[in-house]
Amino acid sequence: MERLSRSPARPPRTPVVLRGQGPVVAVVALGGALGACARYGAGQLWPTPHDAFPWTTLGVNVAGCAVIGVFMVLVTDVWAAHRLVRPFLGTGVLGGFTTFSTYAVDIRRLLAADAPGTALGYLALTLLGALAAVGFAAAITRRLISGRQG
Repeated sequence: MERLSRSPARPPRTPVVLRGQGPVVAVVALGGALGACARYGAGQLWPTPHDAFPWTTLGVNVAGCAVIGVFMVLVTDVWAAHRLVRPFLGTGVLGGFTTFSTYAVDIRRLLAADAPGTALGYLALTLLGALAAVGFAAAITRRLISGRQG
């Protein structure tokens, strides 16, 4: 009598989109929409006249970079975060909130308004402010965390 061998039951297949990058793309899109709405709200609360220095965009970019500094320390040094947290908050929300495309448009607008000094100042201030904000916020967060643990 021949014995039939049974192959072990296979688990149900997960759709490719759920195994791959689909969830990442979805959370980045959702986070980006939320961040862009927050940025839009900041522009509505503190509108910048066409011929004025773009303080709101500068503030949004520097504040967003500071939050990125805090967030990156928390997800790399403190939390064992779910794999979708970084793309949602870092790339999505904070990427949608910070607005370096508007920064470039603002520089072009200032140059077109024959304000090259203001454009250059804005270019440098945003770059230096954003880098300083992320570095300072990360350093302070690390210091606070090490003080709490020690």
